[in-house]
Amino acid sequence: MPTKHIPDPCLADILRRNAERFGDVPAYLYEGRSVTHRELLRRATAIAAALARAGLRRQDRVALLGRNSIAFGEVLAAGQLSGIVIATVNFRLAAPEIARILTDAKPRAIFVDAEFLPIVAALRAELGLELVVRLDDPAASPDGASVNGASVAADGAGGEVVGLAEFRDAALDDALPFAARPDDIACLIYTSGTTGRPKGCIMGQREMFRVGQTMNVEMRTGSDDRILLVMPLFHIGAMAMAFGLHARGGTAVLHRQFDPAALLATVPADGITVLHLAPSMLQAVLTEAGAGPGAAEPEPVAALRGVRSIVYSAAPITAPTLAAALAAMPETGFLNLYGQTEVITSGLPRELHRGSGPDRDRRLTSVGFPYPDTEIRILDDDGVECPPGVPGEIVVASPAMFRGYWNDSATTGVTLADGWCHTGDVGVLDEEGLLHLVDRKKDVIISGGENIYSLEVEDAVLTHPAVVQCAVVGVPDERWGEAVCAVVVLAAGGDLTSGELREHVATKIARYKSPRSAVIVDELPVLPTGKIDKKALRARLAAAPREVPA
Repeated sequence: MPTKHIPDPCLADILRRNAERFGDVPAYLYEGRSVTHRELLRRATAIAAALARAGLRRQDRVALLGRNSIAFGEVLAAGQLSGIVIATVNFRLAAPEIARILTDAKPRAIFVDAEFLPIVAALRAELGLELVVRLDDPAASPDGASVNGASVAADGAGGEVVGLAEFRDAALDDALPFAARPDDIACLIYTSGTTGRPKGCIMGQREMFRVGQTMNVEMRTGSDDRILLVMPLFHIGAMAMAFGLHARGGTAVLHRQFDPAALLATVPADGITVLHLAPSMLQAVLTEAGAGPGAAEPEPVAALRGVRSIVYSAAPITAPTLAAALAAMPETGFLNLYGQTEVITSGLPRELHRGSGPDRDRRLTSVGFPYPDTEIRILDDDGVECPPGVPGEIVVASPAMFRGYWNDSATTGVTLADGWCHTGDVGVLDEEGLLHLVDRKKDVIISGGENIYSLEVEDAVLTHPAVVQCAVVGVPDERWGEAVCAVVVLAAGGDLTSGELREHVATKIARYKSPRSAVIVDELPVLPTGKIDKKALRARLAAAPREVPA
């Protein structure tokens, strides 16, 4: 009997299966409103049909500029279903940065929140945007009007802005005009820009399907699970989490922004079973609940009792924060994920978070094992594979990898060499095969000819009782080339001098790695992903250093 050929999958398959199998389950919940999986398919079809009415075709590009909302999810789904390419834009960027991304992506249409319309209006003529659709309902706007059955308003530059509800609903009875294919580009997702200007990662339908399936397996979720997403959907992190829940008919509950008190109220009210948080966010939640690092006699947090899984990612977690989290949620499974916009790489599963002894301590400092069908190598500067225990650049091969950078073949050729993604991260594999992050390649501090890894120094600085947050960077030094500088946030009432910090760190790691200077700040600059923005930090230090007394 001949073997049946099963076609390659794409994201549209998930939408259709969920509508059939989990039609009445909410796909998204937001501020008391919801859209079921069945409704999501119908609305996504209508948005695609409305775009086709406006002259767009499969693989044309559409930009998406807005905060987390059901409307944002509907536009994402329209791209997944139709093969229209969705280019997500970081709304936290300045207008010139947004302009650079839109100029690079060259979308024919843009879906945008009202608060960002002035930015789009100023760029509309220059970019040749044919269609501007307002994500939130414009009906309440005093300058709104009805044209061809759709609400429109001036965008401040003489152009029309169409309301999403009317734009979509006018095509609710239309059939899907064209369908996504596995080889199609699904999204252009721009990097966070930690090492330069944001680059547009080309994410294919086939690869994004694999991202969703991998996240679903790692999180172990089904149609009765609900994940709370407080990080922005324009980035791969939250998007991958949503796809992971939707892979088996689950629900994504959306917040427009992170608020620890709101999170603690939402978890029991909306039956949240999964949380996705950067380590700094997890620490803020625990502190809000009175169970943060250093809390006396930590007890389980009642509001978090229903959470079955916590996914932490985007940045390394400190030992005190993880210990506090494990104590506050003794029945919860923890999962550490590591990856980049370009490629999801590895995860430390929940079973390795519990137990005791030196093996557990070592495992908790890692980012786990490679995902299924994913290979990791550690290479030195000459491209030679490093033995276990020796640091080098992390390179990854994965079926869930990006296809290259949009309009940047030169950088693509460097990053994707011989089928491997060169991450720019420095790591080490231990004898068990667990991956440990050492540093960003561009964050390695070279002082007096010695490589100093900022993450190692940060871990040592954070053991000082007066320090609650820390980022370590290299600063110019006439004698050593670069010197280690610790930028710290102190606990309330805390006091610290550079000399005290240097001596404390020297008891933890080699003295030459100790910070030669320390700067106290009220808060550290962070990217939407929760990562500390070291590029912004270096610029701030160069403009106005505030070194603490020696």
